[in-house]
Amino acid sequence: MLKVDNLSGGYGKEPIVKNISFSVKKGEVLGILGPNGSGKSTLLKIISGILPKLEGTVQIDRQDAAVYSQKQFARKVAVLPQLHAHAFSHTVKDTVALGRYPHQSGLFSSWSSEDESAVTKAMDYTGVTRYKDTPIELLSGGEQQRVFVAQALAQEAPILLLDEPTNHLDIAHQQQLLDTIRKQAIEKGVTVISVFHDINLASLYCDRLLLMDKGRIATIGEPKDVIMESTIGTVYNARVKTQAHPELPKPQMTLLPEQKGEVKPFTVNKQHFTVTADHVSLKVEQPLKTISSAVTNPGLGWYRAFVNRHVDANYNCEDVKAEMADYLEKRGYHLTDTVGMMTAVTTEHAEIGEYKGEFGTVLIMVTAGVGNAVDVSQALSRDREPHIGTINTWVIVNGHLPEEAFIQAMITATEAKAKALQTEDVKDPLTGSIATGTSTDSLLIAATQEGQHLPYAGPITPLGKLIGHGVYDCTIRAIKAYKKAKGWTS
Repeated sequence: MLKVDNLSGGYGKEPIVKNISFSVKKGEVLGILGPNGSGKSTLLKIISGILPKLEGTVQIDRQDAAVYSQKQFARKVAVLPQLHAHAFSHTVKDTVALGRYPHQSGLFSSWSSEDESAVTKAMDYTGVTRYKDTPIELLSGGEQQRVFVAQALAQEAPILLLDEPTNHLDIAHQQQLLDTIRKQAIEKGVTVISVFHDINLASLYCDRLLLMDKGRIATIGEPKDVIMESTIGTVYNARVKTQAHPELPKPQMTLLPEQKGEVKPFTVNKQHFTVTADHVSLKVEQPLKTISSAVTNPGLGWYRAFVNRHVDANYNCEDVKAEMADYLEKRGYHLTDTVGMMTAVTTEHAEIGEYKGEFGTVLIMVTAGVGNAVDVSQALSRDREPHIGTINTWVIVNGHLPEEAFIQAMITATEAKAKALQTEDVKDPLTGSIATGTSTDSLLIAATQEGQHLPYAGPITPLGKLIGHGVYDCTIRAIKAYKKAKGWTS
């Protein structure tokens, strides 16, 4: 649909963009990224003919763009520049209607029903219909931006060139606008080339990304191949971290600012724990990076308070999360700062251990009851309804863990728990085989992200050894305490 070959050009004899080559298919959305001054907008202006090219070609439908007249070109390509100059005052509808100019023929051409429909739809798409009779200069910058996008859409060209289309827009209108543009590409086969300032938005809405650096292409490809920590870090000279979007297979980028001196070094110790018959809690002054299977705030996050709450074995509630939130709030816990778990075990029998290694310390908290023990290898044959979890495990690390170490720590802790059940000869009451846990056990791994970097937490690593030993030790002691409280004999 559009092909750029060995393109160079800019504002003077010295090219700003150099030897640029790429092609874009029908219905594809290509995002152009790069730091300030890298040549993004200049490239778009050369493609659109606003700036002259010094070398190379721009082909549209396999023909050199230079062979098209101005009106022919406008029927093929709609352009949204970064800045707009207003020589005259127009209403919003009149401004959008200017997009139909390429479709007019003759000096006294009439306004057709197709023209009216295109303008109406474009205003609806961009949410500016209610302003149709308002002079454009009375609108805010963001509202004006949406009007000019509507003008480009009303042009109904098969190629759309956009220079930072979300400029001045709030997040709701950014989403609405980019959803509209993406819909045009999918449903109408419109080819879109857009300059983006926001890397995350570009990743979400583009099929491919072209990353520029100093007037040249640094890399081009799918978002997952362009938005890489090393690539973005080098081109933008910034520390970044990439991670997957929670709903789409697209990478998202997070800046890593320098904050040395803002966070005071700290460690967690046993004195931070409080144990009562109602709950076990851990409160710290600075948030810990946490991954858990909790009721309140499960998954990955940063939290200062941790609660393992005792509930009756027959606890039954339609909305467990809401009830747990109410429990925490009534006791003064800030919901966005707290991880909350439930256990049917009496929490006053919680076992807490502090284990020291060369790198620092690991704290383990376990509440363990085994009346609802399950052999996971035989669970397929079970039909009993699950009960409130009885083995809850916390692992608190005074150290700095990457994400893979959090996952390894979960594996190591689970293996240690299973071994403790084997040692204590805890059996699944339905199958008679050795149990591996209970039906709804919960696990939490948290780290201060201070001190020594601990890249791994497998069972033979320094961190893994402490986790394995500590979880095994505390689980054994917690099971013994549970049996004693129940009057069971080993």
